[in-house]
Amino acid sequence: MNIYVGNLPWSTADQDLRELFGEHGDVASARVITDRETGRSRGFGFVEMPNADEANAAIAALSGKDLEGRPLTVNEAKPRGDRERPSRW
Repeated sequence: MNIYVGNLPWSTADQDLRELFGEHGDVASARVITDRETGRSRGFGFVEMPNADEANAAIAALSGKDLEGRPLTVNEAKPRGDRERPSRW
């Protein structure tokens, strides 16, 4: 299961996400998304957990959890095609 993690502190690294979610199960990958030009964190990332039960437990445990003064947004990631497009007008 692919998990979206938002409202991350700017200092959060891939390893920090891996350790945070690793407390709830096996983590296949963890990545903080960075700006292509500056290399700075964009404040969100994705974690992939192969076991759906562990992934759901991690979502339940970490959604709203305070990380360095910021409440995390944690939910199942939606494929790009399934997201609603914002209206331009």
